[in-house]
Amino acid sequence: MRKTATLTISLLSAAVLVTGCGSEKKDDSPAKASKPSASSKENGSSSAKKGVPHQVVFEVGGTGASQVMWNGNSNHFDQVTLPWTKTEAMQLEGAELKVGVTVSVVPGSVTGPDGMLKPAPCTIKVDGKQVADNQDGKSPKPCEYKLKD
Repeated sequence: MRKTATLTISLLSAAVLVTGCGSEKKDDSPAKASKPSASSKENGSSSAKKGVPHQVVFEVGGTGASQVMWNGNSNHFDQVTLPWTKTEAMQLEGAELKVGVTVSVVPGSVTGPDGMLKPAPCTIKVDGKQVADNQDGKSPKPCEYKLKD
C-alpha cells in the first residue's frame, strides 16, 4: 500500500512538473502590447478571433481528502475534500481554434472497498455532456479531453 501511495505521489509530482513548464496564455511584454498584430490590421479588429464559450466541469469522486491536479484555463494542483467539483468557463482563441486545448484531471488515490489504494473516479463534462472518465477509478489513466470548436 505504501508503494502505491509513493508511486501515485511521484506520478502526480512528475505530471505537475511537466505540465507546469507549459506556456501561459498571458504575455505582458510591452513590445507586444503596444504593437497591433498584422491580422488585426487586416480585419480592423484589435482582438484575436475567439471561439464559442464552453463550460468545463472537472469532477473527482470518493470520500476523504486527496491530491488533485487539473488543467483547464491554467494548471492547478491542490489538496481537496472529496467528492470535488470545479467548473471553468473556457473560450478558445487564435491557434487554439485549429489545434484545440487538452483539458484534464488527474485524481489522487482513495481507499477501495478491499482496503487497497486505487485512483479516485474522475469525469470531465463539456457544456453538460460527459466527454471523459476513468471507468469509476478502474483505469489508472487520468481523465483527458481535447476541447475544440
